[in-house]
Amino acid sequence: MADYEFLRIERHGAVTSLTLNRPQRRNALTHRMMLELEDAFVGVGRDGNCRVLVLRGAGGHFCAGGDLDAMADLPPLPASGADPLVPAYRQFGNALLALDGLPQATVAVVEGSTVGAGFGMACCADAVILHHSARFGIPEPKVGFIPSQIIPFLVRRMGEGPVRDLAVTGCVIDAVEAHRLGVGRYLCATGDEVEATLRGLLDDILKMEPKALAVAKRLVMSCATKEDRVVMDEAAESLVGLLRQPEAAEGIRHFMAKTTPSWAKR
Repeated sequence: MADYEFLRIERHGAVTSLTLNRPQRRNALTHRMMLELEDAFVGVGRDGNCRVLVLRGAGGHFCAGGDLDAMADLPPLPASGADPLVPAYRQFGNALLALDGLPQATVAVVEGSTVGAGFGMACCADAVILHHSARFGIPEPKVGFIPSQIIPFLVRRMGEGPVRDLAVTGCVIDAVEAHRLGVGRYLCATGDEVEATLRGLLDDILKMEPKALAVAKRLVMSCATKEDRVVMDEAAESLVGLLRQPEAAEGIRHFMAKTTPSWAKR
C-alpha cells in the first residue's frame, strides 16, 4: 500500500489500522487527503490478507469535516464551461462509497470532533465505538455551504427524521445522543474502555469466516436499494454457494465438535 502524507496505516496480522493523521487541524480534510482516503480504501478492499479495517483519528479527534481554509481559497470560476471544483468535491463521495462497500468488516473508533465528512465516514463503518468526547453534526449551513456527499450515509444510518433535524438546526450532538440515534452501539467513558471494546470486537469479527462475512454484509446493505424478493433470491443463491465451499464443511464440523476452525485461530 502506498505511503501517504496525511494517513498512517499499520498492519497487525489480519487487522489494518488507518489513522487520519493531521492532528494540528483536528484531521480536517483537504482535497489531497480525500484523494488519499479513496486510494487507501480501494487498496484495503483489494487486500486479501486484510479481514478488518479500524478507522480512527490522531490527536483526540476523529475528523472535523472539510478544512475551511482550503475551502475558502477557491480558484476563480472559469469564463466558460463547467466549474472544475464540482468533480473535485464529488470525489469524496467515491471515497465514502469505497469505504461503505468494503468486503471486510470496518470499525470506526470515534472521539472528539466528528462533524461533516467525519460524521459521514463514521456512518459508513459497520461498527462504531463512541468515546464520550465525540461530537457529531452537520453545521456547514451556518457557514453558507452544505455537507454534500455524506447525506445518503447519514440517512441510512439514522433515518430521515434525525438528519432533517440536524440539517436545519445545525445542532452538534454528544456521544450519548449519537448512541441513542444509532450512530454507534458501543458507548465508552474512557480511553481504556474504548481499547477494551475494540479488542472484544476484533476477537468477535475474526471468528467469522471471511467469505461468509462479506456476503452477509453485502446482503444487509442491499436491503436499502433492492426489492425484498430480489434480496431473498440473492441470499438463497449465496447460501447454497457458500455451503458448497470447503469452509462451510470445516465450520460445521468444528461447530459440532466444539473446536476452532482455521480462520478463527490467531
